[in-house]
Amino acid sequence: MFGRNGSRNGRRRRARWSRALMTTSVLLSAIMLTAGCAALGANSVGTAAAAGGQRASSGAASTVDGGVTAAKAATPTPSAQSATPTLARMPSPRPSAASAASASASASSASSAPAASEPPPSGAAGSRRLVTFVNQMSQTIWVAAAPNPATPLAATGWVLPAGQSVTITTPNNLNTRFWGRTGCVFDSAGVGHCQTGDCGGLFQCKGWGTIPATLAEVNFDAWDSLDFYDVSMVDGSNLPMYINTTSSSGGTVDPISSDGCVPAGCTKPVVCPSILDVKVGSTVVGCISACARLDTDQLCCRGQYSSRAACNPTTWPVDYAAVFKRAEPYAYSYVDDDATSVFTCKGVCDYRITFGITP
Repeated sequence: MFGRNGSRNGRRRRARWSRALMTTSVLLSAIMLTAGCAALGANSVGTAAAAGGQRASSGAASTVDGGVTAAKAATPTPSAQSATPTLARMPSPRPSAASAASASASASSASSAPAASEPPPSGAAGSRRLVTFVNQMSQTIWVAAAPNPATPLAATGWVLPAGQSVTITTPNNLNTRFWGRTGCVFDSAGVGHCQTGDCGGLFQCKGWGTIPATLAEVNFDAWDSLDFYDVSMVDGSNLPMYINTTSSSGGTVDPISSDGCVPAGCTKPVVCPSILDVKVGSTVVGCISACARLDTDQLCCRGQYSSRAACNPTTWPVDYAAVFKRAEPYAYSYVDDDATSVFTCKGVCDYRITFGITP
């Protein structure tokens, strides 16, 4: 069930992206920002341009038309369910920021529910994309996607063992969010439970997942052949994540390095203050947002703090947004964290979503 803050955040995201799509100057600013980040990245940390023509990083899954395969990836680095939403042609609205209840007993064994067969989306070959999920963690991850009837996927759940990758085909105009679930057990019918990111106890998701979950939000071909994409930890984080473009017909230079770095820093584990810990038993499995846990107007940027000027984490009693920004400098850390968190790609672009920290 979605709380007040989740609904409000969703409205604010929709309004913000509507303005971006309708206002040329805003779009140009976003493009210039991305280009500027890429240029800085080339000077300080490098970019993934050299690998831009590849479908995925070393060892990523090979893809056959209409199928999903898994292969060895790089060496692993240790480290309220809702009804299906109707998503507009813009990045998905935020899920509930209501407090996440502790998951039930810790799962002792991982399920290997088979991934669904993935037929190619309808349309010509040029109207589809490749999205590769790479697991550089030491645990199995169950990747999930939010269903969107306007841009449907053949499956909304995939198993991603440690050190493996999975590549899927998507519609050219896909508008959804992806996330990783952890500590899952499913039976042969695909029914079970996950410690984090659970979507109604189903392997194939029919709605959004519970928070905290790190999100990859994508909106392909949203305006003038531009993709918009971001990593979001607005409601908290359960896994480290970064996104790379692996090809671009428009020649966009990847603003994120191939190992998850930008000029402001690289991908690190979230150092969660104990007040935001989400636990299963005595084990910390995630870090929830301050809004979800403490539920004040200021931390949730609502009421007198709802304007962009008043929604300022540096004025909070504790800057909890910085907890997430330090871990992933390119990711959304609070609802109005647009300037360093929205990226674009021109033309038909393919993507790699990596679960893991910078080596």
